[in-house]
Amino acid sequence: MSGSSETITSLRGGAIAAIRSADLDRKTELAQESANRWFARTLSLRSPLDPPLADRPGRPEKPQLVPPKNMEKRSLHTLKGRIALLHAIAHIELNAVDLALDIVARFATGPVPNSFFDGWMQVAFEEAKHFRMVRARLRELGADYGDLPAHDGLWQAAHATRTDLTARLAVVPLILEARGLDVTPALQAKMRETGDLESAAILDVIYNDEKGHVAVGAKWFRFLCAREKRDPARTFQELVRANFRGSLKAPFNDIARAEAGLTPSFYRSLTSTSNA
Repeated sequence: MSGSSETITSLRGGAIAAIRSADLDRKTELAQESANRWFARTLSLRSPLDPPLADRPGRPEKPQLVPPKNMEKRSLHTLKGRIALLHAIAHIELNAVDLALDIVARFATGPVPNSFFDGWMQVAFEEAKHFRMVRARLRELGADYGDLPAHDGLWQAAHATRTDLTARLAVVPLILEARGLDVTPALQAKMRETGDLESAAILDVIYNDEKGHVAVGAKWFRFLCAREKRDPARTFQELVRANFRGSLKAPFNDIARAEAGLTPSFYRSLTSTSNA
């Protein structure tokens, strides 16, 4: 990984350089190197030399981005269907790399302790690992990231909460990442049923790491609520109603969510009927 350090001016600078990179190998390398250097305490948090934060993350020409409703559903019992699912997961993980880096870069000037950045750089490091694992599996199956269309909903959620850290934590880790805890076990089971144990094993790594990511989100969401003397569950509901389009869909993986610090009092009242 040597050679990429020249663009890392600080933790914030490294995060911004990674977000801006349209070369996905470079993006994940910059994310992981910035994380490692931050953990080793060889980087400052920010520097006057940091590049400006981009409105959108750097992306290659493909995949084509389409509205979520235009995404085809395919059976996991076909190779095409498994490739489509893995492609969708790769896209989610790539966005998750940029979302974790964006929280660091965007709020590096905010009144939060350094341990906040420890947590989010751990998330960024692991999301980069996930993207690489899924992309490698796609290649083993004769495909690659970019072969199929993908949707842009995740980045829109980030853009909507760009000025409010508490809202960002509510929407990204506590809704979008928590959704992964709900759906991944069933996808793992289906992958095993089809005999694709390699893909199931990758989903297992992602699932276990995502519990930690939701926990990082819940920890800092509660921290900010406590500092502002706000009730966490009520604040979550208000922020979700204000910043998230659509309703939260059951079934919920209550056990995994609770292990991550996201108890049913947060999300039960937000299911299908309450966002009308």
